[in-house]
Amino acid sequence: MTMTPAKRNQDWMPNIFNDFFGNEWLDTFSHKVNPSVPAMNIIETDDEFKVELAAPGLKKEDFKVHVDNNELIISVEKKTETEDKKGKYLRREFGYTQFKQTLLLPDNVDKEHIEAKQDHGVLSINIKKKNKEEHPNTKPIEVK
Repeated sequence: MTMTPAKRNQDWMPNIFNDFFGNEWLDTFSHKVNPSVPAMNIIETDDEFKVELAAPGLKKEDFKVHVDNNELIISVEKKTETEDKKGKYLRREFGYTQFKQTLLLPDNVDKEHIEAKQDHGVLSINIKKKNKEEHPNTKPIEVK
């Protein structure tokens, strides 16, 4: 079992137009060059999955990570505002960053043992796998 990002269709045009124009490649390309979408690694080992999200300039308070059914939802919201108060406003800067990524969790993960930490501009989420004894592939059925 692998963990994959969930694709949400957020297009405002009906799918018939997307199919007609055949612009799926544009969606894929724009995702890779969009600076507001952090780069993500998903690593699988024998014992766990590890999700790494590039998050330079963000603090742990900017993140919300939670599980909803079989989805791991990572969201970021950060507002920044700096201003120069020397007389009238000649310069005032502000910024807003918002991001949400949903990952579909496989059946073999232990949802009770998920840990997240932010360190040196990287959000790391460790998701423990269930023991094989806890998640058997076969179940004997008694014949009566």
